[in-house]
Amino acid sequence: ETEQQQAKARLNATLGRTQDALLSTTPELRRLPAGKLDSTVLQEKVARTNPLLATESAQILAADANKRLVEKNRYPDVTLGIAPTQMGSSISGWEAMVEVNLPIRFDTRRSLESEATAMLAAAKERRQGVANQVIGELQENLVAFEAAEKQERLIADTLLPQAELTFRSALAGYENGKVDFATLLDAQKAIRLARQGLIKTRVEQEIRLAEIEKMIGEEL
Repeated sequence: ETEQQQAKARLNATLGRTQDALLSTTPELRRLPAGKLDSTVLQEKVARTNPLLATESAQILAADANKRLVEKNRYPDVTLGIAPTQMGSSISGWEAMVEVNLPIRFDTRRSLESEATAMLAAAKERRQGVANQVIGELQENLVAFEAAEKQERLIADTLLPQAELTFRSALAGYENGKVDFATLLDAQKAIRLARQGLIKTRVEQEIRLAEIEKMIGEEL
């Protein structure tokens, strides 16, 4: 019972539900089409849609824009203008104007350019670090999901049917006086443990699917 309560708490927390939300005693899993959990496909989705990576990509764009702006300041800013010269109500000539804004001091400009370049490199490095972490967590969840799925099949196809068969045999033996009550209880306990294990593996799979969906930023 304690394990079931822990599994319920984990699933509700992962799905963002309140802790008193009801959990079916025999939770049914979403059966995904083949290819939905393909590692390569999911990694490509993560690169495009993961919220953390999107934030880091925005930081790279901002750092790149800042770098280009700083580099632009190395060139003089020249403004040309022309205006008429009037005498009374008539135009007697034209006056040309040239305004030149010189760049800031060379050493200061180089320092700002170096800083902007370093900021861009740091932003790219941070994104790569986040990408490595997210891909690692994705693979971890995929492996855990597959392990839970295999365990579920083992319990549902082999262990639980065997436990039920053993219980029926023990019950018949008990009714005929060939098996004691303790043996019957053990057989019944084996069924209960198998069913608990089945619930646990299904909850684990649902938790892993929810984690993967968080990483790709969409439902599977």
